[in-house]
Amino acid sequence: MNLSIETSVECESWREVADLDGLIRQCLDAVLAETGDELREGAEVSLLFCDDARIRVLNAQFRGMDKPTNVLSFPGPEPLETAHGIGDIAIAYETVAREAAEQGKPLQHHLRHMVVHGFLHLLGYDHETDEEAEAMEADETRALARMGVADPYRELSTPEGH
Repeated sequence: MNLSIETSVECESWREVADLDGLIRQCLDAVLAETGDELREGAEVSLLFCDDARIRVLNAQFRGMDKPTNVLSFPGPEPLETAHGIGDIAIAYETVAREAAEQGKPLQHHLRHMVVHGFLHLLGYDHETDEEAEAMEADETRALARMGVADPYRELSTPEGH
């Protein structure tokens, strides 16, 4: 599958992530391998790596929520099988970095989770109901496992003092 990826890095902190383009490609390929979704040859996904200020504006504009968030997805209007533009994903550095630190996981692992989560939304997956959430989380977990990333929904337990 020849999936075209357009990346825009607005927040300089994202440039510290080693091989960001390779990470994105690996995430999208893992999702497609898990879901079996078929996309048009040459279909395009756009990713914006921004800061909390930018994602707050997008979240307020498109979701009516005046606060930063970790990831936003904007699916394209066409059916996946024929769509040239699959959609856009925006990911905020400060929120993702803070969540990774709070959860005691490497930034790259949490970033992979955000890319996978955002891409699943572009493919039509959602988590509005318990059933949808369970199915989406299962796909996320399997896609992340393909990349050696632990289940993000598993309760993290660390020994005392760590």
